[in-house]
Amino acid sequence: MKVLLYTENEKLVGKSGLGKAIKHQMKALEYAKIEYTTNPKDDYDILHINTYFPKSYLFAKKTKKQGKKIVYHAHSTEEDFRDGFIFCRQIAPLFKKWLIKCYRLGDIIITPTPYSKKLLDTYGIGKPIYALSNGIETKFFKKDKKEGQRFRKTYHIKDNEKVIIGIGLYIERKGIVDFVELAKLLPQYKFIWFGYSPLSAATKPVRKAVNTKLPNLTFAGYVEPDMIKAAMSGCDLYLFPTLEETEGIPIVEACACETPALIRDIGVFEDWLEDGKNVYKAKDLAEFKKKIPLIVEGKLKDLTKEAKKVAEARDLKNIGQELKKLYEITMKGSDQNV
Repeated sequence: MKVLLYTENEKLVGKSGLGKAIKHQMKALEYAKIEYTTNPKDDYDILHINTYFPKSYLFAKKTKKQGKKIVYHAHSTEEDFRDGFIFCRQIAPLFKKWLIKCYRLGDIIITPTPYSKKLLDTYGIGKPIYALSNGIETKFFKKDKKEGQRFRKTYHIKDNEKVIIGIGLYIERKGIVDFVELAKLLPQYKFIWFGYSPLSAATKPVRKAVNTKLPNLTFAGYVEPDMIKAAMSGCDLYLFPTLEETEGIPIVEACACETPALIRDIGVFEDWLEDGKNVYKAKDLAEFKKKIPLIVEGKLKDLTKEAKKVAEARDLKNIGQELKKLYEITMKGSDQNV
C-alpha cells in the first residue's frame, strides 16, 4: 500500500496549522512504516488529499476516474472559516458548498475531532467520516528548562516577570482581539503573540488590535517550532482565546510541554479538555481576566501532569497506527460511518 500525500499551494499553507498537520502526517506514516510519496507523478494506491483549492479538486476528480481510492482530510469547516480573513463571513455559505463538493470525492473523510465530525455530519456529504487528531511529536514537544531560559533571554523577560503567550495567524477567530484587550487590562504581565499573516487580509478589529502599542505587548511574528517549544517551556501561561477550531494543535503542544493553559470554553474542546482537570477554561473576557492572575500567581491547582496525558494519547506514533487502519478500511471499501 502506497499513499500520495497531496498538498496544493504548499508555500501558502506551510506556516499555518494546516501546513503543520501535513508534516505531522508524514511523520506518522514513517512511524507506521507506510510507504508514501508527495510526487503526483509517482504510482500510488491511495490519494490522501489535504487541500480544497481548485487544483486539488480537479486532481481528486482525475484520480477518482482512474479508480483509485481517496482519503479526503477535512481540516476546514464553514464554521472555522467564517471568522477568518476579510470578507470570509460574507462568502462562508459558498465556501461550505465548495467544501461539500470537494469532500464528496473522498471514499472516506478524516477530520481532527469528534466536534468537527459532528459539524460535517450535518453537511449531507454522504461519506464515512472519522475523527482522528492531527497529532504531535511528543519526542520534540516536551518541557525544556534551558530552552525556556533561551526564550526569556531572547524576549528580554526578567526572572521576576510573568509572561503569557498566544499563537495564531492574524485572524479574528483566533481570539487575537481579546488577547490584546487582556494585555490592556493586565499591564502587570507581559503578553507575546506568535504567528503572522498579512494585515491587508485581516478584518478591521484585527488590524486595530495588531497595531496597538503597549509596553507589555509584543507581536513576535512567525517563528520556527523550536522557539514555540522554548516559549512553551519558559512562559507562565499559554492563553488560547480562540473562538472556533477543528482541533487547535498549539493547545496539544502546550499540554506536551506541561505549560499551564487557559482556553476558551467552546465546543471543540468538550470531549477531551476538562476545566479544572487538565486545563482551565473561560467563557468570556471577564472570566479570562479573573483566571489569568490566579493561574500565573500559582493560586490555582497545577494541572500540567494531567495535561501531558492528553498529548501522549495524541503522539504521532499512535496517530500513524490509526491512519493505517483507516487506509485499510478505504482499500476494503467499508462504508461504516463512525
